Amino acid sequence: MNSVRAPGPSDDLVAALREAVDGDVDDSERRRAEYSTDASNYRVPPRVVVAPRDNDDVLAALDVARRLKVPVTARGAGTSVAGNAVGTGMVLDFSRYMDRIIALDPDARIAVVQPGVVMSSLQAAAAPHGLRFGPDPSTQNRATLGGMIGNNACGPHAVAYGRTADNIVSLDVADGAGRRFHAGAGAGALDAVAGLDALVHANLATIRTELGRFGRQVSGYSLEHLLPEHGRDLAKMLVGTEGTLVTVLQATVNLVPVPAAPVVVALGYPDMPTAADAVPALVAHRPLAIEGMDARLVEVVRRHRGAGAVPQLPAGGGWLLVEVGADVGESVDDALTRAHALAADAGTDAVRVVPAGAEAAALWRIRADGAGLGGRTPGGAPAWPGWEDAAVPPERLGDYLRDFTALMADRGVDGLLYGHFGDGCVHVRLDLPLETPAGIRPSRAFLEASADLIASYGGSLSGEHGDGRARSELLTRMYTPEVISLFGHVKALFDPENTLNPGIVVDPRPLDSDLRRPSARPTSSRHGFAFADDGGDFTRAVHRCTGVGKCRADNSGAGGFMCPSYQATRDEKDVTRGRARVLQELTNGSLITDWRSPAVLQSLDLCLSCKACSTDCPTGTDMARYKSEVLHRAYTGKVRPRNHYILGQLPRWSSLVTKMPALARLANTVLRIRPIARAVLAAGGMDPRRQIVTFAEERFSAWFRKQGRATTPDSASLAARHTSSFPPRPVVLWADTFSDTLDPAGARATAAVLQEAGYTVIVPEKSACCGLTWISTGQLDGAKKRLTDLLAVLAPYATDGIPIVGVEPSCTAVLRSDMVDLLPDDARARILAAGIYTLAELLTAPAPLGPGPGWAPPSLTGVDVVAQPHCHHHSVMGWEADAALLTQAGASVTRLTGCCGLAGNFGMEAGHYDTSVAVAENALLPALRNAGPDTVYLADGFSCRTQADHLAGRQGVHLAELLARGNYSPTGTW
Repeated sequence: MNSVRAPGPSDDLVAALREAVDGDVDDSERRRAEYSTDASNYRVPPRVVVAPRDNDDVLAALDVARRLKVPVTARGAGTSVAGNAVGTGMVLDFSRYMDRIIALDPDARIAVVQPGVVMSSLQAAAAPHGLRFGPDPSTQNRATLGGMIGNNACGPHAVAYGRTADNIVSLDVADGAGRRFHAGAGAGALDAVAGLDALVHANLATIRTELGRFGRQVSGYSLEHLLPEHGRDLAKMLVGTEGTLVTVLQATVNLVPVPAAPVVVALGYPDMPTAADAVPALVAHRPLAIEGMDARLVEVVRRHRGAGAVPQLPAGGGWLLVEVGADVGESVDDALTRAHALAADAGTDAVRVVPAGAEAAALWRIRADGAGLGGRTPGGAPAWPGWEDAAVPPERLGDYLRDFTALMADRGVDGLLYGHFGDGCVHVRLDLPLETPAGIRPSRAFLEASADLIASYGGSLSGEHGDGRARSELLTRMYTPEVISLFGHVKALFDPENTLNPGIVVDPRPLDSDLRRPSARPTSSRHGFAFADDGGDFTRAVHRCTGVGKCRADNSGAGGFMCPSYQATRDEKDVTRGRARVLQELTNGSLITDWRSPAVLQSLDLCLSCKACSTDCPTGTDMARYKSEVLHRAYTGKVRPRNHYILGQLPRWSSLVTKMPALARLANTVLRIRPIARAVLAAGGMDPRRQIVTFAEERFSAWFRKQGRATTPDSASLAARHTSSFPPRPVVLWADTFSDTLDPAGARATAAVLQEAGYTVIVPEKSACCGLTWISTGQLDGAKKRLTDLLAVLAPYATDGIPIVGVEPSCTAVLRSDMVDLLPDDARARILAAGIYTLAELLTAPAPLGPGPGWAPPSLTGVDVVAQPHCHHHSVMGWEADAALLTQAGASVTRLTGCCGLAGNFGMEAGHYDTSVAVAENALLPALRNAGPDTVYLADGFSCRTQADHLAGRQGVHLAELLARGNYSPTGTW
């Protein structure tokens, strides 16, 4: 696990940790890069990262750090937006191993958890008992309880259930002096730390007047919990201290009943301040949540995910989403009655009541993705955290928003507003000029002015995310010197040597120190991809990743396909964010300096290039594209790995072998002999446990010409011809190299279905390769050559308005996305990208593009289908048209979420087999094992069908084959 490197200043620390700790101890450049930042603007590479396996490991690691005077930063999922989870010394990652729910008592309504437990895992365990943990931040499917305790996380439902602090019973902790103790409440609770009780009694007036003034005042230390009238609750006070006072080993938390039949009331207002004005009247109805959403945020969702991702909303420029539930023993009708009563007091006629279901879930999904979607302004500029979650008393929220938006306008700053309006908490990411050092000073000035504004409203710099490096320096603008001094005394009692997360809250680092983005160098010279959406700058592209961590969630929780290798390994190395951090360090050029650095190549090694992050990640981070660019820069002019020449140029070899049917037959015969096949695989840099592809003994193109059923005009002359010279309803069938030379069945069936649907099918005489395998292995010059040749073949048809249908989804996706960025100066690329369709897209399109009058898909009633959407199909084209077509046909469809694990060349390559199989075990293999013998395995992707065949002996079919049943034989006749 640990990289070999030259001895350095951390060697004594690392040696001592490896001696004392059973868990992972890693000081490699790659690992330090992965943990150099969280979800904030800050870059602080640690000396070492430790993943403890149990409490003994934690205590041993803390003892080593104390003895060697090394700072310690506790970390969960690393989604802290204020720089709370980065540090210069040792980072303790609790999320890898310490993720157990130790006990859950439904009668007492409590749970005992380790700090690395993911919030949604606790919710899933409590749900069968009708219980849940109250606070639920939008990152709950990756946020850990330890992180939530550190930052006093809240989320939408805090208006009903309170903050994390309000739901903590007790904590098992270790402080900076080496004391381990049980933090609870009541008489004697403060005796756990000598001097604490006396300090509180000496400052009662200060604590009572300046702290705990409203619910979301979480900046600084919440010492109000230590007051006698508040039960002397040490556990609650330690919540929100950001790892500066103690390290949490275990927590006992309260659970609450799950509300019955929650109903969403969507309320429209002219703007966000007006929406905020309505909050006090709504709070009186005891809602479960009151969330504010700006119209521009909704528009970003439409652009990012399509109009279908946004349910109908009432008229307005800003909305409140209010959730109303039924009490225990009540019904849906009671919740609806309560919802209509609330709407009557909302001060608006723009009302829509949405019962629990898909639409309500889609509305909440907009809000949950706000942190990521807000990472870009509507104009496309990067937007940064830093003023992420300020809060004011809810009754003052409308006026605060008016003044804050005026301040933004005055300083030329933009950002998308949203947040927990029921608690007065506002989220916004701002397009501060942090891409160059020159922007640091105006950014600081804006944040200082914002702090003064929030203080004037009696608000809090932080409403749930903690102060961290972003706001701790500003605490003096919010609190009197007496409070600041009191915080310092508390810190000294718990952590006298200042080893626990130093630079946070007490004696803070300057807010403009350690910034990540200004120190990154532009890499804008033209190499492979143009990165047109990022100003032609690879550095800006990789800094799209802001660390929100949606890639760390389970596939089911994330709602997509992201990071299949991380789903198998649960290692930060294999998640989109971890890879982005390594590439960000590469652009910084201090920790990692070489495109061929082992840290870079190790980080990218298990990336399947599935492209899911380009869609599922709310910031649009496209790791597949970045990987191609890195491999291109790393190997151009140099000897490449063997598999780049074999798998990376597979279409070249399959075209040569299948040029003569006799040669294809010979190759298939010889390669069926396993010893020979294994030798060939090993020689080509592939895993010998794999099977070699079977070559088509009759290409699709040759088969189609034999049919004599369609014209195949010379594409070079099309530009001079008018569309009327073509037969009625022409459509071009593009058979990529895979569909032409390796598995022609899908192309043959596509031709049959198109003809049945009333189209005249055209297959160009000249073959056209999109260069997909060249792209995935970073051979971008070769890819550009093939795409340029392809444009000569296909673009004239698109220019004449003739639709083009792709067979293989990954190749179709290249023409829809990568081609445009690889050939940005070729106008034909955009024309072709707009003119190519999947079969389902064409068959579900309205007239005149769609099928002929009277066509309908064949009845699939009674047919059970397990569908594996290809990752590129999901991420680039979307699978909605396929789902709609299958529904129209009457099929019963189980749609798999997640990659098949083969992913083109990835699963064939040596060193990837075990990961490939583990990825397949996420969804594909269990589904195939559970499927009946008559269940159809539907997979348009050649890789997906190959993986199922190799690992499960299950034959897959293309959508066209399924639709052509009864009318078509794959052997070649209609």
